Amino acid sequence: MARRLPVGAEVQPGGGAHFRVWAPKARSLEVLIDGGAHALAAEAGGYFSGAVAPARAGSLYRLRIDGARDYPDPASRSQPQGPHGPSRIIDPATFAWTDGAWPGATLKGQVMYEMHVGTFTREGTWAAAARQLPEVARLGITAIEMMPVADFCGEFGWGYDGVNLFAPARLYGEPDDLRRFVDAAHAAGIALILDVVYNHLGPDGNYLKFFSDTYFSSRYQNEWGEPLNFDGEGSAGVRELFTANARYWIEEFHFDGLRLDATQQMFDTSTVSILTDITAAVRKAAGSRATLVVAENEPEQVAMVRPVEEGGHGMDAIWNDDFHHSARVAATGHNEAYYSDYLGTPQELLSAVKWGFLFQGQVFRWQKKRRGSPAYGVQPQVFVDYLENHDQVANSGHGRRLHQLAAPGVMRALTTLLLLGPGTPMLFQGQEFASSRPFLFFADHKKELAEAVRKGRGDFVSQFPSTASVREQLPDPGARETFERCKLDFGEREGHAAAYALHRDLLKLRREDPVFSRPIAGAVDGAVLSAKAFVLRFFAEGGADRLLLVNLGGDLAMERVPEPLLAPPRDRRWKLLWSSEDPRYGGGGTGPVEADDAWRVPGFAAVALAPEETP
Repeated sequence: MARRLPVGAEVQPGGGAHFRVWAPKARSLEVLIDGGAHALAAEAGGYFSGAVAPARAGSLYRLRIDGARDYPDPASRSQPQGPHGPSRIIDPATFAWTDGAWPGATLKGQVMYEMHVGTFTREGTWAAAARQLPEVARLGITAIEMMPVADFCGEFGWGYDGVNLFAPARLYGEPDDLRRFVDAAHAAGIALILDVVYNHLGPDGNYLKFFSDTYFSSRYQNEWGEPLNFDGEGSAGVRELFTANARYWIEEFHFDGLRLDATQQMFDTSTVSILTDITAAVRKAAGSRATLVVAENEPEQVAMVRPVEEGGHGMDAIWNDDFHHSARVAATGHNEAYYSDYLGTPQELLSAVKWGFLFQGQVFRWQKKRRGSPAYGVQPQVFVDYLENHDQVANSGHGRRLHQLAAPGVMRALTTLLLLGPGTPMLFQGQEFASSRPFLFFADHKKELAEAVRKGRGDFVSQFPSTASVREQLPDPGARETFERCKLDFGEREGHAAAYALHRDLLKLRREDPVFSRPIAGAVDGAVLSAKAFVLRFFAEGGADRLLLVNLGGDLAMERVPEPLLAPPRDRRWKLLWSSEDPRYGGGGTGPVEADDAWRVPGFAAVALAPEETP
């Protein structure tokens, strides 16, 4: 029987559907559909399979193990009644795609945008989000990183407690609504990267143990639940389920890649890591389309993005917490908890721009161990830099945005550094118009679990001394009001027009300027100018260099400038190209930066300079 994927229910061209399930714990397995029970035949390796004639697209079904209990399919493509309900057969072939000419996505030139579908719009659906895509594209976004959509229990949540890996969350619409969203994004010139959680499953609605005792491992400790078994006895079926899931999102939904959540919690000592296998599965599934695989890796293991032939996993990019942590300390002045090893100094910031990770094997005092690995030779665009993401905004306790914690000029300067720097920038939804809406931790669970989550959240934020005193005032993660408060208000694009213009113009400059748009590898250098200011020089052919001066302190006047990076190219001088102090962005204006008597770098600002011919 021809199948696209090794597990799940697949509609057959001649009618009916073919089912295949990995259930080594079962002696027998039946498909319950339309009031009938249909036995599947046992295969080697613990599989059961067979064709069921009455099955058709839209049919609801359950799987009965050993004639006793009924369960949803571990590879269910749809759970219309939630994780505890029956599975539904989906035929992806009925969707009419229009993106046949879409080439996929490579890393160069990308500007990412992290989106939580449930709070991105008031409606919280893929259909509503699709209507915003033209404006997202006009802003200059080239890739959306969608937070997890695997179905989970409850009526709202972040998505990191998914239990139905193949079933798009019913809360956001039908599977074809997700396909329409991806199709519309491609039509707008936007790539789609899906955040997937392959390190644990949610605490409610997870039925995998009823099919096999080897889905989870007792050899490791996981921060959020039972670790998955990728390398122990009986792990072959587990690995196949997850690599098939990676293929599924690329093949059947045309995603342009995956973002792998918390890869440090995907334990595997196999000769070929599950991380390498998943990356390879994404590439193969895309065929001729280009794909992106992005790692989140808290220990900053550069092996994630090293080529396989060099002992790495072959991914394309990796989140850079070091850039965020240093920038946040610079913006707020607070270096508590896991920010305690950062000072937010000019040297830290320019080092993060030049080298990616700040910790590449040094001792990290907060964790009392060494952190990171050498990143020499890794291209700057491999590091995904950000000032906000879902975790970091929520970890402020009250979900406050960074612009609400920093001085306006400092925020504009750091935004300039992010969007003109050589790394791959990422914005968090609403950041582009200085959203007043918080992003809080929210999760709809049953009473006992909800209380444990609420307490756990309180314990987590208590590591921050500035938040510990208001622990009892934190929003309840299980309250629907907490979730509703996080929904964006797109009216703020006009209400906060200065912030929106800042992001739009910076992204235009990044896209169109011949130097900022194509930074030469290894050709960005920097120097500290004062306790709060630094310069980055982007070298280019023919002396068409660019300077980016960032000043997070007061006005800086320099009568003596013994710094070669400030020297203009031969027979030229510097002229102002762009300034974060432009009144359009809420600034007070910018005078000449380089004059014959001194350099004057405006306070709490960032300015870009370009060379002009000397009169």
